Amino acid sequence: MKREEVIAPGSVGTGLDARLGSRLAELRAEHGFSLGELAERSGLSKSTLSRAERAETSPTAALLNRLCNVYGRTMSQLLSEVEAEPATVLRAAEQQVWEDRASGFVRRSVSPPHGGLRGELVEGRLAAGADISYDRPPVPGLEQHLWVLDGTLAVTAEGTAHLLDVGDCLRLRVWGPTRFRCAGPQEARYVLAVVRP
Repeated sequence: MKREEVIAPGSVGTGLDARLGSRLAELRAEHGFSLGELAERSGLSKSTLSRAERAETSPTAALLNRLCNVYGRTMSQLLSEVEAEPATVLRAAEQQVWEDRASGFVRRSVSPPHGGLRGELVEGRLAAGADISYDRPPVPGLEQHLWVLDGTLAVTAEGTAHLLDVGDCLRLRVWGPTRFRCAGPQEARYVLAVVRP
């Protein structure tokens, strides 16, 4: 039985959602998957996948994570593929910001996008009470260094829970499910350094 992902409404056919939807459709075609085959591989329903590809909805972090797992990409790689041109310097005002309104998660791609590099920096913000779970990493064995800048963040990986305060840094390799939860009364803000294996 497929689980239906909760998807926040987005503006149909415009901006980042439209470019992202188009890229998701391209990736499915490049891999030769029908909607049914992709649904089987990702655990998402065909209707959810179809709406995301047509930019009728704004995809959640969990949905993108599942698709990244199928396509062997990190989320930053996927988002960088919808950028117009890669740059060596990415000014703060030009950094791609993506929001999962359903979960209270905001993600800023800090590193200039480049498909050939293994490392990237991401700024994450979780609203007070926000809780995100991923059932698998986008790329098995992904190395992550998580450095908390503001607030308190609870991270569970490999069945071990870590409570991180300002200045704390957690290093891990991700093979299975992970959970990120804002554990304090204020927003949690962190830097995530991601290194592909």
